[in-house]
Amino acid sequence: MATPKYDVVVVGTGPGGYETAIRATQLGLKTAVVERDKLGGVCLNIGCIPTKALLKSAEMMEYARHFESYGLSVDGEVTADFGKVIDRSRGVAEKMNKGVQYLMGKNKIDVLFGHATIAGGGKIDIKPSIDIDGNEIGEAVSVQAKHVILATGARPKELSSLPIDGKKIISSTEALLQKDQPKRLVICGAGAIGVEFAYFYHHMGTEVTLVELMDRIVPVEDKDVSKELARWFKKMGIKIMTDSSVEKVESGGKTLKVHVKTKKGEEIIQTDQVLSAVGVSGNIEDLGLETAGVKTDRGTIVVDEFNRTNISGIYAIGDVAGPPWLAHKASHEGILCVEKIAGQNVHPLDKNNIPGCTYCQPQIASVGYTEAAAREAGHEINVGKFPFSASGKASAAGHSEGFVKIIYDTKYGEMLGCHIIGYDATELIAEVVTARTLETTAHEIMEAVHPHPTLSEAVMEATRAAFGASINI
Repeated sequence: MATPKYDVVVVGTGPGGYETAIRATQLGLKTAVVERDKLGGVCLNIGCIPTKALLKSAEMMEYARHFESYGLSVDGEVTADFGKVIDRSRGVAEKMNKGVQYLMGKNKIDVLFGHATIAGGGKIDIKPSIDIDGNEIGEAVSVQAKHVILATGARPKELSSLPIDGKKIISSTEALLQKDQPKRLVICGAGAIGVEFAYFYHHMGTEVTLVELMDRIVPVEDKDVSKELARWFKKMGIKIMTDSSVEKVESGGKTLKVHVKTKKGEEIIQTDQVLSAVGVSGNIEDLGLETAGVKTDRGTIVVDEFNRTNISGIYAIGDVAGPPWLAHKASHEGILCVEKIAGQNVHPLDKNNIPGCTYCQPQIASVGYTEAAAREAGHEINVGKFPFSASGKASAAGHSEGFVKIIYDTKYGEMLGCHIIGYDATELIAEVVTARTLETTAHEIMEAVHPHPTLSEAVMEATRAAFGASINI
């Protein structure tokens, strides 16, 4: 049987992988994808999408507990059926999985299930793999490709002090799949994953403790944002321990003893489960990288500005190519990569204009420099902040928490960064990303008519505040 030949083979079908494959076919390239599990990758199946479904259930519980503040009343107590909440999340994921299947067929992309290994000379060997449900999928086959794009993603990082067993010490995967709700949960790591699960489990009724090694939660965000989120989490009843680390976990029968090192000494916390949310590691193993001579560094594949590796014809995009570990970064990298392959005139991705989003409530969205980073880079800056407590739309919606903070260059009015914490912050950030892409100045933001009443007015108001022209504060 002749070896199938393709212009492009994409290994992995997360958002980066499947969108890259679609763009390749649009450009007239014969394309196949290889998937070892389920179409859609981690994001659609056990990551971004089902997690957001869980967070929506938590948000609805938060609303239910405050119906009276909206002038509403219900008979009886609103309770969470944890198993049904998980089932709803899985249903959303399955719907999106079917959507990717449809897109593969619509775009005439060949889907090959199994685990891919680069064999050299453009050859890719595929062998059967085991999916998340424990089923063997795929068959042994080899294909030939002019261009191989690795989009194999990442998995939860595991610490020696927190060996994940999937039951007592869990990763984000088990956290969104398990149907038995823990009464107490210690979350190690207060980045985006940690705080999102803290919000979810807290509103489901679990007693949550967040442990963070750095001096503040969501440490990559602007300090003002970290402070604001911590204030609201503490108000909710989530315990926060910063400047702290989990040294070891001891099993005490049905419960666990978590030894936490703090500035004041060791503290032992009794809990039912520990969630390790300390980051991710790129999936670079067993891909044939060593044999092919592809250069790696600290668990990621080394690429240039167009995601080309050091070996001609081999590329890497998304999480496996390093930070930031974001689905939209993977998609954008993949599209640029395949457009470059097709000979189009494309510009490298500006990583300083990739937005980061955290979907707990209040939500967090940011792009560009933090205030501290802008000063460290030598910029003279104007900083404007507008609280949602001064927003008519936010007050009407019952979400006056948070603010918009924007950093501008003093001399030219260049928008250096924006940091939003509040309801629907993740929807608002796109305006700022677009503005930065267009090199929009503060003057143009102030001159752009923002509809009233909307949350988006806060972007304009924060800009006005930066230049001493605030109207509503």
